[in-house]
Amino acid sequence: MSSTELPSVPPTSVLPEAAAVRVAEGERLRSVGLPGVTLSIRARPPAREGLPPALYIHGLGGSSQNWSQLMERLEDVVDGEAVDLPGFGDSPPPDDGNYSVTGHARAVIRYLDASGRGPVHLFGNSLGGAVATRVAAARPDLVRTLTLVSPALPELRVQRTAVPTVLLGLPGVAGLLTRTTGKWTAEQRVRGVLALCYGDPSRVTPEAFQHAVEELERRLRLPYFWDAMARSARGIVNAYTLGGQHGLWRQAERVLAPTLLIYGGRDQLVGYRMAHKAARSFRYSRLLSMPDAGHVAMMEYPETVAGAFRELLAAAVEAGDQPAARAMGGGPAAPGTGS
Repeated sequence: MSSTELPSVPPTSVLPEAAAVRVAEGERLRSVGLPGVTLSIRARPPAREGLPPALYIHGLGGSSQNWSQLMERLEDVVDGEAVDLPGFGDSPPPDDGNYSVTGHARAVIRYLDASGRGPVHLFGNSLGGAVATRVAAARPDLVRTLTLVSPALPELRVQRTAVPTVLLGLPGVAGLLTRTTGKWTAEQRVRGVLALCYGDPSRVTPEAFQHAVEELERRLRLPYFWDAMARSARGIVNAYTLGGQHGLWRQAERVLAPTLLIYGGRDQLVGYRMAHKAARSFRYSRLLSMPDAGHVAMMEYPETVAGAFRELLAAAVEAGDQPAARAMGGGPAAPGTGS
């Protein structure tokens, strides 16, 4: 093994147990074993039976908890689940160590095929947006609508503030970071992340800040934390360099699902200027520009994001999507709804 590479991660069966993951009131967390991967799934029971399923995919360094606020605000229109990608949240590393965008997409597809929940309303943020794009292009039968919040799609000119994230994907950098930031407290690290990801970090409540600190402290104790971060960052960089049919922009052009694109004007990781390129690339798209939002608009302005998705659902109703019509309270009554 090269001295610039991270040490190998022990098999899942011998990894030490970490503290329990926080589960918000009204949520459930379960583990799903699939070929080559085990995924942690966070679910919020829908307000009534018969609602169409939704799946939420987080970004680099995030987890299914990133979607809790939005899931709660949409529980009356979708049956929502959020996935912890392999190596993140409460999901252990993948058996093959593949943290590429394609590897993450393959894990999502395996879950949707095994659960039989598709087609779903698919949401993705940042890395999760790239993963969701690849899923929608490769398996249109699994995706009813696509909602992308600051998707990590290739940019020719990466923002200066995003350079450290790009560098994290280079061999040896993660190990260097663990040595140079070893004395940083979890509070210092979380403040740095919030400053990078939020348009206005003051919108984070003290309670939410403390929850983020506790979650980071838990994850820093995991032996594979930096490995998952570095290899997933490398996966994004590699996906940016792919051309031809495997290029993410080419795959965006093949997406058939109605698509909602959400970009923040204060996003320091995904360029706001990419919004119109994305709107041109996804053939059935609508664009929500949020000048004051940062990289995680669904956490910073969940009500606004929820409202935009409801408009997407309403448009699906007009287009004759019967499951969407039931979600909006119209169309034939779903079994057990009493409507």
